[in-house]
Amino acid sequence: MKHLLIAGLIALAPLTGGAPAAPTAPATPEPALPAPTGRYAVGRSDVHLVDSHRPDPWVDGRPRELMVSLWYPARKTKGPAAPYVTPQESALILKGFPELKDLPPDTLTKTRTYARADAPAIVNKGGWPLVVMSPGMTMPRATLTSLAEEFASRGYVVAGIEHTYESVATTFPDGRTVTFQAGAGGQTPQLGEKVARVRAADTTFVLDRLERTRRWNRLIDENRIAMAGHSVGGQSAAHLLPVSDRITAAVNLDGSYNPATPAEPVTKPFMMIGNPRQQPVTSGEPKSWDLFWPHVTGTWKRWLTVTGAEHVSFVDYAVLGPQLGMQVSPLNGERSLRITRDYVTAFLDTHLKGRRRPLLDGPSAKYPEVRFW
Repeated sequence: MKHLLIAGLIALAPLTGGAPAAPTAPATPEPALPAPTGRYAVGRSDVHLVDSHRPDPWVDGRPRELMVSLWYPARKTKGPAAPYVTPQESALILKGFPELKDLPPDTLTKTRTYARADAPAIVNKGGWPLVVMSPGMTMPRATLTSLAEEFASRGYVVAGIEHTYESVATTFPDGRTVTFQAGAGGQTPQLGEKVARVRAADTTFVLDRLERTRRWNRLIDENRIAMAGHSVGGQSAAHLLPVSDRITAAVNLDGSYNPATPAEPVTKPFMMIGNPRQQPVTSGEPKSWDLFWPHVTGTWKRWLTVTGAEHVSFVDYAVLGPQLGMQVSPLNGERSLRITRDYVTAFLDTHLKGRRRPLLDGPSAKYPEVRFW
């Protein structure tokens, strides 16, 4: 994960005259995500799911178990905000960045979020559309929080899946925290195919359990389900879309394809948004997006890139990195998250709610950074 963030801490030293002042401890940063902009308050519940019929693909001797966060439109309440990560997760995430070694290990637990823990849900006649979200390799599901809170505030239920042992840290209700085990042999086509299979099985299992659980079944419209993912989560969504009879549309946020082609052509609505390195190749060897795109054969498809963005510009690290003293990308983090929120929400509104969103028709004066290909 270290290669995803760029540069190091910005040291701030006061300039004073006369005798040197006594050293003072630096203030501990209190990170904050941008507030959601929709009409609904947001609730969040975390659920622990165990697939007793499937051995874990990354470690021996255990069934596959997952943590899933569910964000949803909620009644306004004064209850506590849902925590961003656990103290154990915060410590392990920060440990991956030597530049942040002087920060308290629990710094990320103080991140301001806006969903209220287990707030009463608003029941919508016919159910809310569901958005399944999958994070990047090594990244916890928490990195999708800003997007999930935004979508929930706009009238969606969001299920963020923690793909156990593919995240730097996953804490279970009994206090266990497990760490990254996948991909020890390096990034290979074989690993890419395995990750795609594992995440497809995880997603199918989560959808099965949500459909069978009354609390969630009554909130979700099972006929309106989309998937969005970042990095390997985005490529997994793209690979799952053509072979799933439940998922009707998908978004890939800057995920390279490994394998480079889907098992079947992508005929359903599909959008991919990436940093400028994902734009079409005009000479030389084609890259993964160039190889994948000819297999996207549906009538509705979009290929977008965002000028000034980097790989993590589409998730929470876009704003958290600079707040902790790290430069993430030339594009301002709040700006890049606003772009991601608006374009993905426009996609979801179009394909899950049947509402036309002109933002997706072509270049916009509001967002000149976004290029259509």
